[in-house]
Amino acid sequence: MNRPSRLASPVVELRQYTLKPGKRETLIALFDREFVETQEATGMTVIGQFRDLDRPDMFVWLRGFEDMETRKDALSAFYGGPVWAAHRDAANATMIDSDDVLLLKPAWQDAGFDLSGLRRPIASEAESMSAESHLPGFVEISIHHLRPGTEADLAERFQAEAVPQLAAKGARLLGAFISEHSENTFPRLPVRAAENVFITVIGFDDGDAHAGRQAALATSPAWRAIHETMRAVSTKPAETLRLTPTARSLLR
Repeated sequence: MNRPSRLASPVVELRQYTLKPGKRETLIALFDREFVETQEATGMTVIGQFRDLDRPDMFVWLRGFEDMETRKDALSAFYGGPVWAAHRDAANATMIDSDDVLLLKPAWQDAGFDLSGLRRPIASEAESMSAESHLPGFVEISIHHLRPGTEADLAERFQAEAVPQLAAKGARLLGAFISEHSENTFPRLPVRAAENVFITVIGFDDGDAHAGRQAALATSPAWRAIHETMRAVSTKPAETLRLTPTARSLLR
């Protein structure tokens, strides 16, 4: 159970790991068994971990912190501690690249993740679940690369115009974020500091619900208008991550 003070996670990392072919299930099993409670014991929140449906060798996950100083202390404790020392070689052996990391903050006051009431299965429960096909939940993360100085206005417009459309069409906005441009307090782990992004995290019951809700949103003039605005202030095409949660992902 997460402590109430950690629910909002004012600082969030979105981490995308490129893995060696065929090694994703190896890393997921190791991560869900060894790296959840042990990271949270240092003061961070493991928000969610996912399989990317379109990239079979990509592992995507999110973790949160109370502030940048807490981030430094928590990461120092974990990566300098005995659990990482015991399992880092096995984890690193699955990876090609782990430096695709965006440092984020909520796009408006209540846009962070609300994890209250969510329960993560314990490791023994997770082991009895299907590796992929029968786990509930579907998450879409959209990454919009923006011209500097446009993110505040875009976030305000998205909150006012797009969020009601999501609710009306049965989709759940799990969170919305913009880049956190504070100095990286744990430089041992790089982040994409030059990026300026607006990110939405939207939840669906399953892949069929995702397809149906997306089709319904596509018919909404307000939804199309906000996406035209996003394109007008973007520096490159948006990235869309279609994700399914692992058995122990809190967010789903």
